[in-house]
Parts: sequence; structure tokens; C-alpha cells
Amino acid sequence: MNDEQLLRYSRHIMMPDFDVAGQQALINAKVLIVGMGGLGCPVALYLAAAGVGELWLADFDAVDVSNLQRQIAHDVADVGRPKVISVRERIAAINSDVRVECINEHLAGQLLDDALKHVDVVVDASDNFATRFDINRACVAAKKPLVSGAAIRSEGQVAVFDSRDANSPCYRCLYDDNADDSQLSCSQSGVLSPLVGVIGSMQALETIKVISGFGQSLTGQLMIFDAKVMEWRKLTLPKNSSCPVCAS
Repeated sequence: MNDEQLLRYSRHIMMPDFDVAGQQALINAKVLIVGMGGLGCPVALYLAAAGVGELWLADFDAVDVSNLQRQIAHDVADVGRPKVISVRERIAAINSDVRVECINEHLAGQLLDDALKHVDVVVDASDNFATRFDINRACVAAKKPLVSGAAIRSEGQVAVFDSRDANSPCYRCLYDDNADDSQLSCSQSGVLSPLVGVIGSMQALETIKVISGFGQSLTGQLMIFDAKVMEWRKLTLPKNSSCPVCAS
């Protein structure tokens, strides 16, 4: 790190259990974020501010005026523009040292598998089961840690699935692939705008912990947040020995 970086990240470095080694791990890291919506926006901005060296942004959508209620990386001038371009520009304004790669198309199948070859951690900020299952499949196959988040109405959840750990479950251990998400989109059911900020910030925090080794990650656990009554619950997720994706 140069002198400017030492000053920029001094509040991280001052923490004895994070220190220079933790910050250097962030600078060296490459993270893929799938989805530049309500969750992906705070994830991208916080990881950029924290000094993650390279961010891969994936989303095939354009900014809509209805997004502005919660997707904090976009503004009125971005309506109609690709979300990945909008977020890339916000990242540049926050921390120009961060390298950004944009994937302005649906990330699935072989394209997803190829993208994982270039990154260390994947953040799932998508909004449908089909994408989540595909991301999980790819992460298990590539043995890349996956930081998962979801938010709808006034409820959210965060989990970490790390296939490098033989005891870690995967996303498919938690949900059956016949699950119906037709009522789980913001356009169908609505969502409180600060909720996605809470969950997205938690995903950014867990990503930093996975990269740096700071603290204890949520691997094998599920955090559930009910904003209506301001209540957090933590559940233990056992590995499913019959899981079609991660069972050996």
C-alpha cells in the first residue's frame, strides 16, 4: 500500500484484528456481484469504499424510475441507462483505485462459469430462484464462497455458503429447486427501501470477513431480519447429505 491508501483505509488498519494484512487482502481480492438492484447497489458501494481491488458487476437491466426508491447507486439522470454502467460510475467517484468489469447481459450457464474463474468470492444480489440456483451450482463446482442475500416486503435474510468447507451447506440445501418465487419480486409484493440497504450492507460485511478472515462468517448459518418488529434470528443450516448439488 502507498501512503494515500494507508490514510484512506486507516480506520480498518487501526483495528488490531484487521490491521494491514486484512486491508491488503481486500486490495488483492476480486469479487463478482450478481444484480445491481436494491441489494447489489449497497454491496458494490461498500466494497468499493472498503478497498476491494476488483469488482465484477453483472446485470442485464436498465434503470427504471421505480428503482430509485431503493437502488441507491442510481439517480434520475441514469433512468434508461444500463445499471452496470451507472454503478461503475458511482464506484469511480468513490474510489478510483477499484478496477471494475461490467457484464451487461444475463449471467448464466457457461458465461457464469467463465466469470467465476476470474474472482475469489461471489455475492448473490439477484431476485429470483432460477438465478440463485445457477449461481449456487457454479460456486459449488468452482469451490468459490457465496454470500447470499434476499429482501422482500419487510423481511430479509443473509447467509454464507462456502464449498471450501466440507461441512458447509449450499443454497440448494436450504431451498428445493421447485420453489415458487412468483410472489417474491419487489414489483409484485413491494419492499421497504431501507431494508435492502440493511441486507446489502450485511452482505458487504460478510464478504469482507470471508476475504480478510476477520471474525467469524455466517457459513452454515442463516440470519433472518424482520424489520416490522426489528428482530434478528440466527438459524443453523445443516448440510443436506442428499443434496443433488453439494453432497459428495
